[in-house]
Amino acid sequence: MNQLVEHKLSCPYCGESILVLIDTSVERQEYVEDCQVCCRPIGFDVSIPADSLNGEIDVMVSHENE
Repeated sequence: MNQLVEHKLSCPYCGESILVLIDTSVERQEYVEDCQVCCRPIGFDVSIPADSLNGEIDVMVSHENE
């Protein structure tokens, strides 16, 4: 079963705070999703540490071409 978790972050383009859904059933993932404010493509690098006991999620965002 997929577990989606809300995660708040800042867009690397416009700096606005946005809320995204992260699929925590996948340990490591990379994908592109448009900013909900400025519509520019954000590169996501998401990992869920194996030793995470409190559901910690590491989310790195960047400009699409970085």
